[in-house]
Amino acid sequence: QVQLAESGGGLVQPGGSLRLSCAASGRIFSILVMGWYRQAPGKQRELVATISSGSSTVFGGSTVYAGSVRGRFTISRDSANNTVYLQMNSLYAEDTAVYYCNARIRPYSTWAPQDYWGQGTQVTVSS
Repeated sequence: QVQLAESGGGLVQPGGSLRLSCAASGRIFSILVMGWYRQAPGKQRELVATISSGSSTVFGGSTVYAGSVRGRFTISRDSANNTVYLQMNSLYAEDTAVYYCNARIRPYSTWAPQDYWGQGTQVTVSS
């Protein structure tokens, strides 16, 4: 069993910053990719940023960003603690959404990688 625990959402004014955290725990042999997605009301869930591993057991740090957040958001990881962070700066009202942590994890060495999701954390950008 794998759990993803998110934290750091909240209410912030336009132009402000927030930092999201997501820690993976449980049965983990290797983490291939961790990232963040978001879903605004009435819209589909979309990719925000991901960070992938450079080997089978550690985060290598290759990143992907949605065009709308590139230059404002930074994804990083703490490989030793299976944690991924999303530093969000210069937030706009359009960034308001529920942010979901995602991880592609191989629970056992003989298992294929599986996708896991956090419960979501609300980010609201409003004055």
